[in-house]
Amino acid sequence: MSKQVTVEVPEDAVRKFGGDEARFGREMYETAVVQWYAEGRISSGKGAELLGVARAGFLDLLLRHNVTPFQYTPEELAEELKGV
Repeated sequence: MSKQVTVEVPEDAVRKFGGDEARFGREMYETAVVQWYAEGRISSGKGAELLGVARAGFLDLLLRHNVTPFQYTPEELAEELKGV
């Protein structure tokens, strides 16, 4: 199930994408999903699902946005590496 949401933005913002409203909307949505992941609100699997891409594609998107694909706190990482 999906829901269409209308967001009002300045024309200048859309012009940065060549005036392509669909492309602008997709970029905005992708950026929101990446941000939700960065905040720890969703998993990479959920991010991929929301965007309709494979998990590898979502991880690539994270890299393009300079977002680490690892959601570990320093403490969790240290604990994880203890057995290595």
